[in-house]
Amino acid sequence: MELPRNRFKQGLESGNTQYGLWLGIPDNTVAEIAAGAGFDWLLIDHEHGPFDLRAVMSHLQAAAPYDVAPIVRPVSGDPALIKKFLDIGAQSLLVPMVDTAEQAQELVAAVRYPPGGNRGLGTSMARAARWNNVAGYAGKANAEICLIVQAETVTAMENLDAILAVEGVDGVFIGPSDLSASMGHLGNAGHPDVVAAVSNGLGKIRASGKHAGLLCLDPSLTAGYEAAGANFIGVGVDTMILSQGFSQAISGFRNGAVESDTKPQAGY
Repeated sequence: MELPRNRFKQGLESGNTQYGLWLGIPDNTVAEIAAGAGFDWLLIDHEHGPFDLRAVMSHLQAAAPYDVAPIVRPVSGDPALIKKFLDIGAQSLLVPMVDTAEQAQELVAAVRYPPGGNRGLGTSMARAARWNNVAGYAGKANAEICLIVQAETVTAMENLDAILAVEGVDGVFIGPSDLSASMGHLGNAGHPDVVAAVSNGLGKIRASGKHAGLLCLDPSLTAGYEAAGANFIGVGVDTMILSQGFSQAISGFRNGAVESDTKPQAGY
């Protein structure tokens, strides 16, 4: 059995901007619907979504048959937690709140087997190794791991050059929401100072030869961030899309905007 290639790394290497969706609903039916919608990648948000380890794995399983790249965002950079996510099959990780090069170096070690790191071996119990059915898994796994660290504070932006110099970090994801709070503009990720800081950071990341990403739900800002250097962009969140869709579904009826001849007929 062959080791699956990392679809996210392949997409980034294609040169085309990769557009993705945030998954915060721990139901794998939602993940499977999203997997077939046409996004390049899906991020399973263990940091803020109500996911346990089993729910993350079910999302990975739901997405596996589709041409979409799963990414897992753990709640923290705890090496023990990272080991669990890698063993259940995550190949791309987005680790939040990385403020220093030292933190980045610790994460590089956590996602790689020796001698490049200190990830523990447990392949007989690992979905990632297909329970020891992937020949030579331990010797091949490091090459398919993609580590993205998240810079989302003023401190992280000040240390960005040092973080980018860490070998083994594949890219940096800037978090505009938390950065806006750190800069004194809580809740205003579109503030000109925040937009300027994000754009400057994206340019630095790409100039270093690494991949640059962010979550941007404002279409008026997306093109500018892409021009600044972003080559993977989160453009939606499942909870928001569902909430907005529900509201839109009833608003037409409440406001009398739905014509009687367009209403669905009884039966299916």
